[in-house]
Amino acid sequence: MAWKWPSATKDGAGEEWTGFIDQGVTLEGTLTVTGTFRVDGNVKGNIISEQTVVLGEGAKVEGQIEGNRVVISGRFDGVIFAKGRVEIQAKGVVTGEVHAPCMVIDPGGIFDGRCHMLASSEAASTVTIPIRAVGNG
Repeated sequence: MAWKWPSATKDGAGEEWTGFIDQGVTLEGTLTVTGTFRVDGNVKGNIISEQTVVLGEGAKVEGQIEGNRVVISGRFDGVIFAKGRVEIQAKGVVTGEVHAPCMVIDPGGIFDGRCHMLASSEAASTVTIPIRAVGNG
């Protein structure tokens, strides 16, 4: 069941949330969700979402994140694959690799690693290449 997150912050306001891992919760393994998901606890493993993954200020995540948009205010160590964008907010710390078409680091955010800027999957699907047929005669 999805619901609207009550706060009006820029970390996904207005999106439908699938759930969250609160402070004091530790998860090891793979988490697969269909909607926007927030982590404020500890995760060691993979987080896979079709929409947005938000790591709150208390989050400590080690592993891999796959999503459309990834917003980090906590600590992350590993590899991020984003179809849309990665945002490292003022208190966010990312160590590792980022694969995304767009990356935003707010003042105070820390990134230590490698960034691979890839073409957006949306942009790639909208490219049109005209082909002319050569007629006989």
